[in-house]
Amino acid sequence: QLVLVKSGGDLVQPGGSLRLSCAASGFSLDYYAIGWFRQGPGKEREGVSCVSRSGGYTNYADSVKGRFTISRDNAKNTVNLQLDSLKPEDTAVYYCAATYSVEPKCVMGASDYNVWGQGTQVTVSS
Repeated sequence: QLVLVKSGGDLVQPGGSLRLSCAASGFSLDYYAIGWFRQGPGKEREGVSCVSRSGGYTNYADSVKGRFTISRDNAKNTVNLQLDSLKPEDTAVYYCAATYSVEPKCVMGASDYNVWGQGTQVTVSS
């Protein structure tokens, strides 16, 4: 089970920041690649970022590159997504997901992940 926690409030102004944390319960994330996804109003779910099981490889969607940062803390069994310089178009329900991986890289296709967190709403508005 993945539990998603949001730090920074329910409503964020444009240019603001918040952090999403994805914690595993009942299993170790050491052997899993982690992906972050979002689904905006009327939109399909899209990959935002991913991190390999080792943490040595990360990838970002072009729309968030330079603004979002993914990191993993295996000691805490947690993966974080720092969201900075938020824009109204970042408004969406955000999900974290895990997939058992032996690969040095990660992928951002939702169909590649089989353990999902519950999702949390991120709203960016003035």
